[in-house]
Amino acid sequence: MFSKSYWHSSFHKLREPKYLALTAGFIAMKIVLGSIYIPVAENLRIGITFMIVALEAAIIGPGAGMISGAVTDLLGFAIFPNGPFFAGYTLTAMAGELIYGLCFYQKKMTVLRIIIAKVLNNYLVNVLLGSLWSAMLYSKAYIVYATASLIKNTLLLPVEIALLVVIFNLLAHFLVHRKLIPEPDKVPLPLK
Repeated sequence: MFSKSYWHSSFHKLREPKYLALTAGFIAMKIVLGSIYIPVAENLRIGITFMIVALEAAIIGPGAGMISGAVTDLLGFAIFPNGPFFAGYTLTAMAGELIYGLCFYQKKMTVLRIIIAKVLNNYLVNVLLGSLWSAMLYSKAYIVYATASLIKNTLLLPVEIALLVVIFNLLAHFLVHRKLIPEPDKVPLPLK
């Protein structure tokens, strides 16, 4: 399932002009959309970049996605600096792409896969890692950041899942026609 050829296929996408151009476009969209957000609390915000990250990871996979995540974070910070630079956030961007890539790349898209990917991203990446980085940077107790992040990510989880389902349902035929993702069993996406 996650063989050497699986990873090679993902990393190889960055050597093909079509996928390199797509990845560059995704990086640009992530940087621009990442600068547009609703602040919720100290170092806690609501944004829609996750939709572009999920779509990109479904197309280019976890390996190329992690590279794209790192490039996006570094360029995004250079263009729109917001607070001090911290390498932990680069790791977070890479981890998000990794999870979406493992859940979506070369797999039939289903609502269950979207739910699993979003739950893992919200709780492992956003709550656990994001709160750790905030605690390290801003010297408040981890539990302060984790509590606020847990509440935000739990409240937004159903909305974000619904948005991803809508996006993938709307784009499924186009993505399949362009041979960017495998054809789902049916659209609207099945629960399995």
